[in-house]
Amino acid sequence: MAAAAHRFRTALAGGPMSVRGFRLLLAGQLSSTVGDYCYAVALPWLILSQDGGTVLLGTVLACYGVPRVVTIPLGGVVADRYGGRRVMLVADVVRAAAVGVLAAVAFTGTPTLAQLAPIAVVLGAGSGVFIPASYTLLPELLHKEHLGRGNALSTMVNQAGGLLGPTVGAALVAGFGAGPALTVDAVSFVVSAVVLSRIRTGADKTAGAPRATRADSARAVAAEGPSFAELLRHGRLLHVVLVVALVCNLAFTGTIEVALPELAHQGMGATGYGVLLTCLSLGGLAGSLLAARSRTVTSPAYLFAALAVVMGVSLAAVPYAGGLVGAAVSVALYAAASGWQNIVAVTMLQVWTPQALIGRVMSLVMLAVMGTFPISVALAGFGVRHLGAAPFFPAAGTAIALAVLCALTQKAFRGYRSGTEYTPGTLPPEPEPEPEPEPEPGPGPGPGPGHGRGPGPNAEPAVSTTRQRQDSSSQESQG
Repeated sequence: MAAAAHRFRTALAGGPMSVRGFRLLLAGQLSSTVGDYCYAVALPWLILSQDGGTVLLGTVLACYGVPRVVTIPLGGVVADRYGGRRVMLVADVVRAAAVGVLAAVAFTGTPTLAQLAPIAVVLGAGSGVFIPASYTLLPELLHKEHLGRGNALSTMVNQAGGLLGPTVGAALVAGFGAGPALTVDAVSFVVSAVVLSRIRTGADKTAGAPRATRADSARAVAAEGPSFAELLRHGRLLHVVLVVALVCNLAFTGTIEVALPELAHQGMGATGYGVLLTCLSLGGLAGSLLAARSRTVTSPAYLFAALAVVMGVSLAAVPYAGGLVGAAVSVALYAAASGWQNIVAVTMLQVWTPQALIGRVMSLVMLAVMGTFPISVALAGFGVRHLGAAPFFPAAGTAIALAVLCALTQKAFRGYRSGTEYTPGTLPPEPEPEPEPEPEPGPGPGPGPGHGRGPGPNAEPAVSTTRQRQDSSSQESQG
């Protein structure tokens, strides 16, 4: 007990947990995740228990899913423009109101599509805006050396909420109906919004400055850093990560959503399927724990590739590992490697991407991750039908491993070193201004050189072309 207490005090004294804003963020995340899972249990039960049927449920989920994907790019833009914390706060307030209305509908009677669809659209749009904004907050709170552990701890909190939330939601729905569970979700959004309102970042200081100061700061950032268009054209590391994300999620999503339940249905039963899903969650939690306890590696690309090989081999082994126990172990190993790999990738991009562009860059990655869902499940359904469930696993595992190993052939990926930031292309030197000729003396008295003169209306202050590195260590005391 004494050793555990000492480790806990040490963790609070240094690293991410020493930052008050980060601790507040974790509390808000836990509340919000538990509420999300209460909603995930309550909504289907609300619709199916009132004879709404699967068609109504599918329509409502589509009303949620489409706006969620469409608004992800918007979330990245507004997060970079106004600050991720503000965008998250507004999204939480709007979603709290929407879920509160849904809870009232659940208490009053049978919901209709006319009532559910607008609420689902608002919730989906709020989620889409929130997601990329959430990836901009940690770099505002933590020094880049602590981002890896911070991402790992944040992921662990979300996974813990994912284990706790379904139990709470199921108990509420079973004991009291969907209304109370939805109320808990609305309250969780309020808690998250209150927590976000207590967090302070460097962006908030800029926002509180006089308008002229904010304008000068915006001009300086635009002059010193690359534009988003330049990053898209020349950011080779971003290109590689996007391709890997597309391939891996195309292979993984359909395997887990289609092939895994079919494999369990053939010989493991519903209980076995539940065990596999539990191992998937526990494995992800273990991967986050490993990432939090590991040291920062010099070449994260090679760690990323090694984890991809573990993912590919373990996923390929699921149907051939000797029944439920072997499949459960394989799924847990895959989830652990995947969870660790995700943290490595997110941290790499957060450090590499210029601070002013993180929201838009992460919105692209999230589009690659979420936008592949319908394609992946459709391909998996077709493939499982014609090949069976078992052969689909080694095919998906091979695709994941090969995608990352091929990424190592790209110098921008394999040569990346921890802490490296994107550097804009070398700019040509600006020509030296020619000296103005000395004024010739006039025929009569008049003002001497410089008297009565000033910069013209179009004069601009000189701006250094050297990009200044942001020192986020000064932000740690602002949480």
